[in-house]
Parts: sequence; structure tokens; C-alpha cells
Amino acid sequence: MQHLWAGLAGNPVLPGEFVDRLVRVADDDIATELAHRADLSRAQAVALAGRVEESAVTLAHQGRLTAADVDPARWPDAAIALLDEGAGDPAWARVLARDPDRGRREKLAACPGLPSDAVAVLAADPDVEVVSELALWTDLPEVAGGLAAHPHAEVRHAAAYNEATPPAALAALLTGEGLPAARQCPVCDREEIPFVHDPDCQDADCDLPGGAACDGSHQYTLHRTYEAALRNPATPAEAAARFAGHPSGLLRQALAGRPDLPPDACARLARDPLPGVRSDLAANPALGADLIRTSAGAPDPAVRQSAARNPRIPLDVLVGLAGRFRVGTTLLPRIAACTAAETEALATSADPAARMLVAHRRDLPPELRDRLAGDRDARVAKAVAPHPGLSEARLLDMIGRHHVRVLAKAATNPDATAAVLDEIARRAVPAARRALREVARHPAARERALLVCLADDRARPFAAEHPALPPEVVAELVADPDPYVARTAAANPALPPDAMAALLAAC
Repeated sequence: MQHLWAGLAGNPVLPGEFVDRLVRVADDDIATELAHRADLSRAQAVALAGRVEESAVTLAHQGRLTAADVDPARWPDAAIALLDEGAGDPAWARVLARDPDRGRREKLAACPGLPSDAVAVLAADPDVEVVSELALWTDLPEVAGGLAAHPHAEVRHAAAYNEATPPAALAALLTGEGLPAARQCPVCDREEIPFVHDPDCQDADCDLPGGAACDGSHQYTLHRTYEAALRNPATPAEAAARFAGHPSGLLRQALAGRPDLPPDACARLARDPLPGVRSDLAANPALGADLIRTSAGAPDPAVRQSAARNPRIPLDVLVGLAGRFRVGTTLLPRIAACTAAETEALATSADPAARMLVAHRRDLPPELRDRLAGDRDARVAKAVAPHPGLSEARLLDMIGRHHVRVLAKAATNPDATAAVLDEIARRAVPAARRALREVARHPAARERALLVCLADDRARPFAAEHPALPPEVVAELVADPDPYVARTAAANPALPPDAMAALLAAC
């Protein structure tokens, strides 16, 4: 019964008095659903937080609890959630910064806009996890910069991710220039050095990653710090570029995606022995046309696909690539940036690869959209099928010509009518079962198509929540042997009020 009550708790048309009854019996699952109700009153929110304390955090994030509703001594986690949303009392932070629960101090350290005295307490916290959290999330450059020089290597690692860390401090983390050596790391905190953690460690209480090592130089944490700084866009390009020849492939790969790479670093990474490095580089807009062409002709398919995603790839190269290889089924950045003239040229090209690429755009002029919808190539029709604005007649014609090859994509069209969805459901043979799931989710689906979807085990849960199902069918689904289907049906706004009342009779 609890799973059905949880479903009811998410039903958008559940009467207010029924919500009150669910608040009185709420467990964690029911409380999660109730906390997200758009019509939950302030009184119900306070009552729910009193019933299930964990829900107070969600309610605070949702704006259903305010500072006036929360006593930080009773609901400290909700108080932190309000501080995280910028809706709490700053005075709370000064108290919570000294909370005996380390986990709470960690959550507090991630909150924005904390008072400076609370920040100072957190920065001096005896637990490195708390200080690391502050280093990771603070938006104060002076705090992040100071923590980048912290004696503990793990705090420096966190600061290396933070885009608020000053560029000079990030550069120092990479070069070591002007930065005193770290004195501790997570490895030497726990083990006698030199130590290398066994990758096959069987100790269930051990949380050190496999391969974590320290010989006094804190090399494992230092490597992670390098990687974080290389991925940080605030790190100066000249400091990052020094790693183009680093022995670590992971660090070269972290560098390869930076859009501010200088040409000499691009050229060096383009010759990298690791396909992963060349793949990340191939999508980098820092590449010149020659290197993009080289990447597009690479034997490795991952490198070619990355080159296709490069926003600066020449159109002729991209069209040639799409004609010979699979380059994905989404709108590519270079196609999204096409001018009106380029768009028309692609849409009217004799090359189906060119037409397929541009058919993924959702802002095509109506004449080009309709032209592509009638394309003889199924790949082109499939790409344009979700485009808004296609008429019922064009969608039905497309389905009639290309059958299962376009069914699933046509079912995602926001303008698909009930007649189109009925036809898709009729044609959705086992090879096109995904189309039934899309039909079951479509707001325009009606009884005929939805009943077909209910007969498919994968589409059934989606159909069970569709408000166009007849009320008597929804009431029957509440007794479905699949508890997920039953719960979904209980959340369906088409569920009759008397069926809701029957489910709540035991409350």
C-alpha cells in the first residue's frame, strides 16, 4: 500500500484533504513526492518536515520552508539548505561552522555568500574534508587563492578545480613556482611511506583509490591536482601548455580539450600516441583547418566523430565525413552555425549526407523543412521527423514511405496528432518498440494508441501515467502486479476521486 500512497502523493489533482492524510502517514518515499507538490501549503510543509525530518531539506530547497519556519537547532540540515539557497539567516552559519557533525560542516562549506567569520572558521577546520569543500566551492578569490597554498595536498587539489581561484595561483599549482611544498596528502595521512595502494585491496573499510601512492612527494594527489588545474578554464594557457609533452596520458588528455591551446601545443598533441588524446583534441575549436582535416581522415572512428563535433570543421569536410562514416544523430555545432545560404545549399544538395546533416536543425524555414520531410532517403526523413510544424499529412506520408525507420522519431514530434500517433502505434512491430514508449509519453496520444502501448511491457509504465487514459482503465492499473505500473497509475490525474479515496481508506 505504501507504494500506492507514494504514487497518490505525486498526483497533481489530489484534493487538499487527501494531502493532509498522506502527510500524517508519510515515510521517506511519500515525503519525497509530497515535497515536490506545487500546491503544498506552508502549513502542510511544516507538518511534513515535522513528520519526516529528511524532507525538510527538500522543502527548504523548494522554497516551501522559510527562515521563519526553521529552527537550526532542530533542523540543522534544513538550515544549511536555506543558506545554500541564499534564504537563510547568516547568523546560522557562524553556529553551524562549529557543528560537531563533520558532514554538516562540509555541506555548509559549499554554500555561497557565507559571512567572512564563518568562512574563516571553516578554512581552519581540523578536518581536511571540510577545508577541501570550501576550497572547491568558495566564490571568494582571496579565499580560494589562500587555500591553493594550503599545507595539505588534498585542499590544493580542490582549489585547482575552482574557477574562482586566481590564475596566478592555478599556474603555481602546475609549475610549483613560488609555492611551498605540501606537507600532507590522503595517503601519508593514513599509511607509512613509501606506500602504494594495492589496486585489488579487499579491505571493505578502505576508501583509498587503487594505485594511490606517496613516497613523500604526494605524487598521486599532485597528479590529480595537475589534472584539475589543466581542466580549469581559469588556468593560464601558457602554464597549461607545458604539459603537452608530459609522460602522463591522462594529463595530456586533460590538456587536449582546452580551447585556448596555442598552435604549437595543438600540433604536438595531434601526433600523440594515444587515441583518447587525439580524439579530445579533434573537437577542440583551437585547431586550425589543416589539423581538423587530418583528424577527420584519421583511421580511429572516435577521432573522426570528435572532428565532426568541432565547430570550425569546414563544411565540405563534414559532409564528406558524414557520407562515409556515422557521425552521430544530433545537431552538430558547425551545422547549427550555418548561414541561411549554407543551410539552403545543404538542404537542396544532391548528397543525402548533406541533407541529413541539416535536417537535424529545428529552425529550418518551412519550405526547406517540408522538402526534407518528403525526402526519399530514410536517414534524412528520420532526422527531420521531430521538427515542429510538420503537418499531419506530411508525417503520415513520411511514415507510409519509410515505415519502422522513422516511427520512433516521428512519435517525438511535438505537433504529432492523435491520428499520427494511432498510426505509429499500429505499425510499431517488435523491431520498433521504442516508438511505443514515445507514443505513451506524447501529450497528444489518445485512448486507441495508449491501449496498444499498455500491451507492451516497456511502454506500459509510461502509458499508465497518461491523463488521456479512460478513468476506469487507470483504476484497474492501480491493481497491476507490477508495483511501478500501479504506482504510476496512482499518480495519474485521470484516476477517479472515489478510487483515490479507496486507496486512502487505510490511512
